[in-house]
Amino acid sequence: MTEPQAEYIPNDLPGDPDCPICGGVGYLRQDFPVGHPEFGKLRICECRHTRINRRAHQRLFAMSNLKELSHLTFENFKSHGRSGLNPGEALSVEAAFKSAQFFARSMNGWLVLQGNYGCGKTHLAAAIANFVVDLGIPTLFLTVPDLLDMLRFSYDDPEATFEQRFDEIRNVPLLIMDDFGTQNATDWAQEKLFQIMNYRYINKLPMVITTNLIAVDIEPRILSRLSDTEYVNTVRITAPDFRRPAHETPGPLENLHNFTFATFELRINENLQATETQSLQKALEEARDFADYPDGWLVLTGPYGCGKTHLAAAIANYQGEQGKLTPKFVVVPDLMDHLRATFGPRSTVSLDQRFEEVRKAPLLILDDLGTQNMTPWAREKLYQLFNYRYYAEMPTVITTPELKDEMDPRLLSRMRDTRLCTICAITAPSYRGANKRRKRKRP
Repeated sequence: MTEPQAEYIPNDLPGDPDCPICGGVGYLRQDFPVGHPEFGKLRICECRHTRINRRAHQRLFAMSNLKELSHLTFENFKSHGRSGLNPGEALSVEAAFKSAQFFARSMNGWLVLQGNYGCGKTHLAAAIANFVVDLGIPTLFLTVPDLLDMLRFSYDDPEATFEQRFDEIRNVPLLIMDDFGTQNATDWAQEKLFQIMNYRYINKLPMVITTNLIAVDIEPRILSRLSDTEYVNTVRITAPDFRRPAHETPGPLENLHNFTFATFELRINENLQATETQSLQKALEEARDFADYPDGWLVLTGPYGCGKTHLAAAIANYQGEQGKLTPKFVVVPDLMDHLRATFGPRSTVSLDQRFEEVRKAPLLILDDLGTQNMTPWAREKLYQLFNYRYYAEMPTVITTPELKDEMDPRLLSRMRDTRLCTICAITAPSYRGANKRRKRKRP
């Protein structure tokens, strides 16, 4: 093959005037015989590669809207979380921070940041993007709905075909997909996302994904790629939404911090019947076992004041201290009130968002099931909550006075499934306290 000969071709991006290869034209027509696959095709001269790469970098930066996210850096991220987090939540934030920093420096594999709204996922993803962009590496940062819209609009884009835009997304050196799971899950959208992720998985191209989904909600083909623990590092942030005041979050667990297994009394000074004492001992053992290995459902039944709530709160406090599963403790009547409150004009959170936080909680404790006003709307929301966690087999603790036949049969059928659910009945009466007078606290 002879040396490529320069040929003048008008263009808006001329090459280097002093280039000895193209003489400033910027393009070369290579001398191949007729019939060769490259016959008649132009190629860009080496003197233009740097400029083209710079323009591609700038275009990706503009498409990513990273200018508006430039303030989100590792330096201003609270690596231990905000004040008031329990130890487990703080540890999850710190682990995500360290994983994001390591990924930004190594650009190796995939990083999946999982957690609820407002826990810091997007901040860390943007910090990675800003760090990598400063190194001169082309990066595309998009929410998944925006990414799909960009593909849809490319059908009418005069500057780039759909194939060009799709190929650009698949091959960008670093792709960051924010809010995976919030997209309109049409067949077309699912297929395009799978094609992008499968291509990058096969070709070992680095990617960052943020999502509030759990495994049961992810499309199976995509989930299979995300389940490759040798290539994908999934980090779950269990901290709550930092944008919402703590008092807006349903759940009285902060007032039950003294309810632990150590403070649970078997009430030996109350002259209980042997069967009643045995039921307390059995409930304590079941609650401890569940706290150590939260698997399936645990239903605690018994009269008011018998210790059900104490044991349920002890499970939540134990898990919160261990930092394994972040518990969400909600009293069912209060939960219904919180859900109804989202319809108010002053609500800062939607019904769907509040409901999703409860429905997808890693560990959910539902206290006082059966005391709420069972309106048709409340029945339906409870059924949706139960049904989701039942089929996802998500760890759940339920306290209720008793399993009455007048309960919603859909709820009863799930709680009575011994394959998933353990029912523990406390027969002891309401707690009357130890035989000593409580000392008054003096100011």
